[in-house]
Amino acid sequence: MNLQASRWKFISGKNRLMEQGIRIDKWLWAVRAFKTRSRASEACRSGKVRILDHIVKPSRELKTGEIITLSFPPLTRTLKVIAMTHNRVSARLVTGFMEDLTPESEYLKLKRTDNPDFEFRERGTGRPTKRQRREIEFLKYFLGE
Repeated sequence: MNLQASRWKFISGKNRLMEQGIRIDKWLWAVRAFKTRSRASEACRSGKVRILDHIVKPSRELKTGEIITLSFPPLTRTLKVIAMTHNRVSARLVTGFMEDLTPESEYLKLKRTDNPDFEFRERGTGRPTKRQRREIEFLKYFLGE
């Protein structure tokens, strides 16, 4: 009898702690970091979601104040947990639950890779000649674009 009472106390205490946190895949879905919860779970399983440079499982309990790193090359987003939510929130309310710590340089990387085959040319200059095209390819190759 005494063993059962202590076991019940252990289980109920564990449930109380779980109420404070929330599964990381559910939170990422709720704050619109992913379109679906299954995509958030898959990202966790494939190692794209990290906390303190440790790969996390989808079932990991998340606490306020933790910093999450989402890596999707070429972009690496950094999010800070401000508050917990079990339900998906509107895009306007997301800032109340997370803080985006991603540096501006990461977003610039994303803009550069939107269309890698596009080169800006002045209007009316026409198509590049064969020599100009070779120079463009040379610059692309050596500048890493």
